Amino acid sequence: MQNNDILKKLRYIFNWKDSEVVQIFSLTDRPFSKDQVIKWLSKDDQINFEEMTDKQLAIFLNGLIVHKRGKKEGATPPPIETSINNNVILRKLKIALNFKNEDVLAVLKKADLSISPHELSAFFRHPKQNQYRICKDQILRNFLMGLQLKYRG
Repeated sequence: MQNNDILKKLRYIFNWKDSEVVQIFSLTDRPFSKDQVIKWLSKDDQINFEEMTDKQLAIFLNGLIVHKRGKKEGATPPPIETSINNNVILRKLKIALNFKNEDVLAVLKKADLSISPHELSAFFRHPKQNQYRICKDQILRNFLMGLQLKYRG
């Protein structure tokens, strides 16, 4: 999935205004302007559209974690990800929403996708482990659809 699409989908799921998206970015001490956010949220055929980088999405997801769970004491660590994949996105969303594996499975089930707990745990393993599996776009798309059904009805 494209980073811009993930941001747009999350914005829709949680019914955020542009200013709220900007505020979530600012929670990481790496703010972006409202104009920049509007460029990311624009349709890809519009003239002001700008593609969101992996690092920018990682910053947003870190801000979402702070937004949903509260800020830890001390300075906000810089995002360590220079590139992210669906596994990292799914993990960060799981952390932000304070979900356990059962919650993730229930959200996937809302989107009519049933996977086993073992399959799900394979997405959260270290890439060098034998049991590690890549989270494909279909899984992430269904997870976002399940979130939409859960939060928007």
